[in-house]
Amino acid sequence: MQSLRRNRPAAAELPAVAHAWTKFADSHAKFAEVLELVGGKAIRARDVADLNQQLSQLPQFAAAKKVVSLVPGVGTNNVDLSTIDSPHGTADVDIAILPGEFAIAENAAVWVTDRHVPFRVLFFLCQHLVLVMPSDQIVDHMHAAYERLMQLGGQPQAPQDAGQRNAFSDPVFGAFISGPSKTADIEQTLVIGAHGPRSLVVCFLDGRP
Repeated sequence: MQSLRRNRPAAAELPAVAHAWTKFADSHAKFAEVLELVGGKAIRARDVADLNQQLSQLPQFAAAKKVVSLVPGVGTNNVDLSTIDSPHGTADVDIAILPGEFAIAENAAVWVTDRHVPFRVLFFLCQHLVLVMPSDQIVDHMHAAYERLMQLGGQPQAPQDAGQRNAFSDPVFGAFISGPSKTADIEQTLVIGAHGPRSLVVCFLDGRP
């Protein structure tokens, strides 16, 4: 142990992250481009009616038997989650239409949480996943994404906590999702839907859902 202490490398300062990061002229176009590259599809709709019309044209909707929609007015929900007492009860969901918090243009990721989703496994067990969010909820890059997550959120439990709360202050599940499930481990052949949703559609709604 003494030898390790004597041979420690010199301390290095943390890198500065206050740079002029990339800004996209059209964040939605960049998001759609990258999402398509990773196997997903982006939709932008004027309102809920327009969104429903566009979703109805997708082949996965024509074949779906069990649909869970937790976004008011979007899709036709025919699964009563209140009757399901275990996450395993959602294993046969064909389509899950769930809220996204915000999107990141540079890597087509969407930040999701389980704040309004009773079973977080819905993001991963469904055959096809649809994420819906307002069109203005998009940032250009991951630096902006983490800045947003570190902004104040929630109500402080005590006066001394004021100014210290952020998206990580409460025990809430959160994840970045980019594209459908995929793997290229076997013979370097890309397989879509290997261990999760076989498709991902990200919907930007000009009128808030």
